Amino acid sequence: MVGVSNEASSSRMQQLTQGRRLGFRGLLGANRYLLFSSLFACIGSFMYGTDQGILSNLLTGQNFASKFPSVYSDPVLKGWVVSVLQLGAWLGALVNGPLANAISRKYSLTVAAFLFTLGSAICAGAQNVTYLFVGRIIAGIAVGQISHVVPLYMAEISPSEFRGALVSLQQLGITAGIMVSYWLCYGTSFAGGQACDANESAPFGDSGAWSPYTDVPEGGCTGQTELAWRLPLALQVAPALVLLLGAPFLPFSPRWLMSKGRDDACRAAISELRSLPLDDPIVETEYLEIKAAVLFDERTAAELHPGKSGISLTFAKVGMLFTNTGLFKRLATGCIIMFFQQFTGINAIIYYAPTIFGSLGLNASTTSLLATGVLGVVDFVFTFPAIFWVDRWGRRKFFMAGALGMMVSHVIVAAIVGHYDGNFNVPGGKVAGWVGVVFIYMMGANFSYSWGPVAWLVPAEIFSPGHRSQAVSIIISCNYMMNFVVGQVTPNMLDKLKYGTYILFASFCLLMFLWVFFFLPETRYKTLEEMDEVFGDNSATVDRERMQEIMAEIGLEQTPQQIAERLSDEKDREEYMENTKNV
Repeated sequence: MVGVSNEASSSRMQQLTQGRRLGFRGLLGANRYLLFSSLFACIGSFMYGTDQGILSNLLTGQNFASKFPSVYSDPVLKGWVVSVLQLGAWLGALVNGPLANAISRKYSLTVAAFLFTLGSAICAGAQNVTYLFVGRIIAGIAVGQISHVVPLYMAEISPSEFRGALVSLQQLGITAGIMVSYWLCYGTSFAGGQACDANESAPFGDSGAWSPYTDVPEGGCTGQTELAWRLPLALQVAPALVLLLGAPFLPFSPRWLMSKGRDDACRAAISELRSLPLDDPIVETEYLEIKAAVLFDERTAAELHPGKSGISLTFAKVGMLFTNTGLFKRLATGCIIMFFQQFTGINAIIYYAPTIFGSLGLNASTTSLLATGVLGVVDFVFTFPAIFWVDRWGRRKFFMAGALGMMVSHVIVAAIVGHYDGNFNVPGGKVAGWVGVVFIYMMGANFSYSWGPVAWLVPAEIFSPGHRSQAVSIIISCNYMMNFVVGQVTPNMLDKLKYGTYILFASFCLLMFLWVFFFLPETRYKTLEEMDEVFGDNSATVDRERMQEIMAEIGLEQTPQQIAERLSDEKDREEYMENTKNV
């Protein structure tokens, strides 16, 4: 879709919603059903977070090492086991675009929950490395689907004044999952004792201090049991089953219903999601805005891709994302955001937190896992500022503040790691190591309120309904390809570059700040259908005329008072109610 002006509908909705509280506080007071639906969808994000957090802790466990010695000892294989999930997620994000369009957002979430359940069960019952690879690939496909559909679904069911808060809930779900998984692994690490040999105390789980090839008692571990790693993997199934059973009962996306020609169901869904009567002017105005946007996309597609439908139309729309200047600008913006999100270094820390804390002098396995658990709490708590204030302060401010905070944190950690070079048993070494730990926490905190939640928000809100699913699918797949790269190279970077790893990530954080400052437009307060103006590509006369024609055709040019008067007619209300009885 190229340029369209929506000033008339935008000003009308602003008049109707004037005085309403913004963000999360407005949700608590005005629309708890919308909040509940969004929170339930975020179970998918929670599942992703648990998967991220669990493996980093299991990799250092001695019973896990005795079962998979090659994974424990070989940095390359360790990187593959960690990052293969991201390859599956890359595939899942790509295929979920057409799937979500075909069967709806909520049913594609149901499919993802089933696949995650299957993949987690395979990992929990793993007998060799092949099981781990297969299970993580399947779970990865589900993660990619979830990462695509959750922000898409929440962006489509939420009004613009709540959209930032709701989509930010996805990051809250991820950080909550990471936090729970960290503490779960900390607790289960004591199953049978932390050492493989019941007669020994456990050193920090690093292949340089303990070898699964020489230090495992004959016949296997006599201390720490397999429960230490199988139980956390198995418990991932629980939230997946809840989502699998509950997702079919979520409300449909009004925009998806309209795209399928289910106009009455669309109107009923808006009424339900806004907790407003069916004949409320706000419901009617939003319904007409969605209808206008969908009609515009359909007529534009018919003109640009005549004779195409189904899969052929999907491929044509994907091609248009790369050939249309306005759409490509949006696509490039989303992909750049996801590239930078991964090269903040956050997933390097999440995946290898115990190892990183070990490099800062925390030599006991218990201390390292405990520090990792605290990191999970910090990340979770610092997600809340985005939920409460991203719709008030805007996306750019959060991005820039987070980038600067992470850059400073990386530089300080790099200085500490470089100065002590692993030897913290010197005067001042222990204190310096803990200072490094604090700035790892600061790095996580700065990510959690900025590039964590806001990076998921912007791609979901800059595309029109006709291209949103395909575009977000591609953007999320870019995220996971970069995530794969980070997960794959981090073990070798930590081993070879040492402090240079943090300098590299700090450099990317500086680039992020400069890119946002000079190039990224603000998208706050913009309706999903008026992003053309934000990206400066609304000059096409034909498109403007087409939208104006559609708006006049469906009555969107009427004032709020005219809409209210029209809906005050008893016959109209009865007709609307009759049409939606069987929805």
